[in-house]
Amino acid sequence: MSNPPHEAPALTAHEEHPGWRAFLNTRMLICVFLGFTSGLPLFTLVYLVQAWLRSEGVNLKEIGLFALIQFPYTWKFIWAPLMDRYVPRFPGWRPGRRRGWMLVTQILVAGAIGTLGFVSPKESIWTVAALTALVAFFGASQDIVIDAYRRELLSDTQQGLGNAVHVNAYKIAALVPGSLALILSDHLPWSTVFIVTAAFMLPGMVMTLVVREPAVHGTPPRNLREAIVQPFKEFIQRDGWRGALFVLGFIFLYKLGDTMATTLSTSFFLDIGFSRTQIGVIAKTTAFGASLAGGIVGGIWLMKIGIGRGLWIFGILQMVSTLGFAWLAHLGPASPGLAAIYDIAVWLSQGTTKLLALVGIDWAVQLEPRSVALALVYGFETFATGLTMAAFTAYIASTTDPRYTATQFALFTSLASVPRTLASAASGYVVAQIGWFDYFIVCTALAVPGMVLLLRIAPWRTQS
Repeated sequence: MSNPPHEAPALTAHEEHPGWRAFLNTRMLICVFLGFTSGLPLFTLVYLVQAWLRSEGVNLKEIGLFALIQFPYTWKFIWAPLMDRYVPRFPGWRPGRRRGWMLVTQILVAGAIGTLGFVSPKESIWTVAALTALVAFFGASQDIVIDAYRRELLSDTQQGLGNAVHVNAYKIAALVPGSLALILSDHLPWSTVFIVTAAFMLPGMVMTLVVREPAVHGTPPRNLREAIVQPFKEFIQRDGWRGALFVLGFIFLYKLGDTMATTLSTSFFLDIGFSRTQIGVIAKTTAFGASLAGGIVGGIWLMKIGIGRGLWIFGILQMVSTLGFAWLAHLGPASPGLAAIYDIAVWLSQGTTKLLALVGIDWAVQLEPRSVALALVYGFETFATGLTMAAFTAYIASTTDPRYTATQFALFTSLASVPRTLASAASGYVVAQIGWFDYFIVCTALAVPGMVLLLRIAPWRTQS
């Protein structure tokens, strides 16, 4: 007997809603642990491996080439069907399709990370390259199954908040290889540092062992051919070629403008006169907190308004936030136009001084208007990014068929990552030709096609 076709994603708000407190439960805790575990291998490659190679005397050209090892995160949809089709089995234990693959990939990620520190980049750079490639491959494979597990674990109304929690935990994982491990490397040998970093995979493994396998919807692929062909066939047959192209186009275009705007943000701040200290202390600190806040607020808000209207509202806010960069580029850090923010700077300075006095700290805080402008612009942009990521990830999850979750989710997220690669490659050339102000106007305009496609993907009038 054939399975019923997958229905259109549940993008609307639900009339009888239990309230957001009902969603702070075990499922959200699972999203925290698995989100953290999912982010650790990627940030190990981005931060810790880079610092290790440079400390060991590897030249910048070779370090730059190591960025290529992240390709598995873009091409993971190629082997995702294998994880939909096959079920890992252990002697005396049948964990199920999702839990089995999660445990296998988590063990392999931990093993690959822990082994890195025992190899010398000076003597065996190709061995290091092979090990880091394994970390990327196992990490991308872990993402495939965790994304599928999360989609099957959460109900439609939980997708927004659950995915927001996952993304935030993913970002927090950067603190281990990006901060803790770097501090430890000044006091401990690299072999110990990588073992400590790998040990942070253990909470995710424990969570995998104690959670239940999600319910199976429909009949999973019975052979490899079904696992490869059926996910794509089902997606196309759902609304025809035209509908499939609309969905794929939307996934590709929705975050394009925002991605282009932020890919060179640090260079932009330096070019308009901000110091590295201002960028590190003000911009990056503000961005981290604002991004986390945006994800949580977005997830909770989505339960009230639905994914469809969330894509509309958050997308518009994202476009406005990109214009903030254009405003900053037009004014510059020393422009008289920043006088408009003087009152805000004074109010924040006085408020912070009074707050410190309450805890016994006698320190008069004085904030510069340009520093406040930087914090406001970048904070608003990253807050809006958190909002849109909550809605966008929830949309991708709701668009997958439960029978082929791993393959379709991997395909959609891989497609969504392509603009990031294109932006990184092309943005520098564009800025060199037209300047920063016009560049951010172009970035804002690039967000329009994705918003226009919402007329077909999630018409506002039907989102009630």
